[in-house]
Amino acid sequence: MRYMNAVRGSALAVIVASAALAVSGCQPDGGGADNGDSSVTPSAAVSSAAPSTPDAPEPADSVSAPPSSAPAPGGSATTCSAGSLKATARQADVRPAGTGTGAAVVEFTNTSGGTCVLTGHPTVAGAGNGSPEMNVPLTVKQSGATASVTVAPGGKAWVKLTFVQVQGEGDGYCVSGSAPVLYPTMVVGLPGSGAHQVALDDGQFAECDDTVTVTAVSAVKPS
Repeated sequence: MRYMNAVRGSALAVIVASAALAVSGCQPDGGGADNGDSSVTPSAAVSSAAPSTPDAPEPADSVSAPPSSAPAPGGSATTCSAGSLKATARQADVRPAGTGTGAAVVEFTNTSGGTCVLTGHPTVAGAGNGSPEMNVPLTVKQSGATASVTVAPGGKAWVKLTFVQVQGEGDGYCVSGSAPVLYPTMVVGLPGSGAHQVALDDGQFAECDDTVTVTAVSAVKPS
């Protein structure tokens, strides 16, 4: 009986010890004791979890770029259209010696309401009255450098045509041996600005060899 009581006592002690260990294992680590890093505070944890504030956008330039459709500063005017020009012609004061036309000054007046530009050397063809399409192109020899000429409304620009001069009296003759030619009008073309039929204000165009020397469009009236 004592042996049984001793066994029972030992078994009971084992059961109690096991129960104590089980209860101890169910508690939080350290039973609420501070086992973590004491340097980490709740406020620091909240701060580290908060999202970062995005950087403020850089201020835009105080002067914005002009829209692409706006004309660039200092942009040039458009080329004068054929319909915006009135062309007239007169015999030049300075011309080769002889009895033919010698030379003529063609004047272009801007009849539009806007400023435009003329540039380049003209083409020249001899023609009859009222039939500019029935013309004879002349061989053109260019003289002088080209430059853009800005023509305001009502403004003018000029070119000078110097022909191979007719010599002698009456019908005259050509030094080359060819026959002189008489044209009632000339068709003068400007690059990008159309062809213009002009008659001399004091006669007709008498010339030799269907060859003409032309100046570039100028803002200065030639003599």
